[in-house]
Amino acid sequence: MHNNNNGNTNGYPSSTRAWMTVAILMLAYVLSFVDRQILNLLVEPIRRDLDITDTHMSLLMGFSFAVFYTICGVPIGRLADRKSRRGIIAIGVLVWSLMTALCGTARTFWQFLVFRIGVGVGEAALSPSAYSLIADSFPPKLRGTAMSVYSMGIYIGSGLAFLLGGLVVKFASAQGDVELPVLGMVRPWQLIFLVLGAAGVLFTAVLLLIREPSRKGVGAGVEVPLSEVAGYIRQNRRTVLCHNFGFACLAFAAYGSSAWIPTFFIRTYGWSASDVGVLYGSVVAVAGSIGIIAGGRLSDLLHRRGYRDAPLRVGIISAALTLPLNLAYLAGTGELALALIALHVFTIAMPFGVGPAAIQEIMPNSMRGQASAVYLFVITMVGLGIGPTAVALGTDFVFGDDNALRYSLLIVTGIALVGAMILLGMGLKHYRGSLDRLQEWTPQSAAGSDAQPKPV
Repeated sequence: MHNNNNGNTNGYPSSTRAWMTVAILMLAYVLSFVDRQILNLLVEPIRRDLDITDTHMSLLMGFSFAVFYTICGVPIGRLADRKSRRGIIAIGVLVWSLMTALCGTARTFWQFLVFRIGVGVGEAALSPSAYSLIADSFPPKLRGTAMSVYSMGIYIGSGLAFLLGGLVVKFASAQGDVELPVLGMVRPWQLIFLVLGAAGVLFTAVLLLIREPSRKGVGAGVEVPLSEVAGYIRQNRRTVLCHNFGFACLAFAAYGSSAWIPTFFIRTYGWSASDVGVLYGSVVAVAGSIGIIAGGRLSDLLHRRGYRDAPLRVGIISAALTLPLNLAYLAGTGELALALIALHVFTIAMPFGVGPAAIQEIMPNSMRGQASAVYLFVITMVGLGIGPTAVALGTDFVFGDDNALRYSLLIVTGIALVGAMILLGMGLKHYRGSLDRLQEWTPQSAAGSDAQPKPV
């Protein structure tokens, strides 16, 4: 339970302080996802101006960002287990915001690619540090909900990206290019990258309101060598593999579909990009946010009822509910497709708060940032790195027809959802075993009373 007085015995911050931390971190996540996803509605103007293909666009959407986001994640996760998490996040926000602004100056595909890599490097600093901060701010029975509130940033940010993209397309058709001091004439899509970058730089000041909570749980305050972290993850490899790749399959379906759904509406139903941006953006922001909170609440409810593997169960439920909703891509009208996709967004959003919460439950405190970075490495490489490109390859090379995008979406995401159910189902007993193993863990690199296991 939270205590609202300063003399609380459990060491957690007051409820007000804890939820303020989550709110600020969620806003940072919103910013990161707007910067990450804005490309998805700007496919046509960017393709035209840079003279590139769908496959080139998919590399800018996913792979270029994902590679360096994941490579930098593990060393930054290690820093998050030892240094100021707030400071790490502030530097990350500054870097990704400057790189987002530079995307607005790109004149060639290769320039854009380099700047997108820079965005990925900056964003790698956020989530491992944020997960660690949230885990030290809330007791286990509330962590699923708290992580889900933070993870709402995925859907609010993605929704805003589509809404902003839609407005840019509308603005472009009405106004055309814009004259800026120093930079000269810029396209409307370039202007939005410049504005988003400036907003991110200003936001870094808000991060000063976060106060670092004390580190808690098994292994709190104990610095362990990288070899011991690797050894512990190896000891729990069945859990980690089933968990990480199970949730990665869900991320594959989510990223693969969200990257191409706006283009699906434009190609299949002849909708305008500005209309798709407003309608789909609203669906993502509302249905996705409600879905991710529902998943967190369901996990906490199952946890209270004795299901220690609740986060994985939520992932299985999400995949099972989403699979039949893939029929949205075959709908006869755009309106019916949008209604089914709203349900699709709700159900596929459910596990993305509880997935990282599960990692915090099975790892010693001194390894949480690093284990979170490994998790993010896997889901980002598989989900964001491969998902959008897999759909594009299906359209370009399997069907060889831009108008067959709906079939690529149906088949590629369907396979990923089945994979998620299989892997997470296999992981249930291994996850329970990892929870037991944590209570027996003593760091090899430290001795004394501080090294003894204590309840999380």
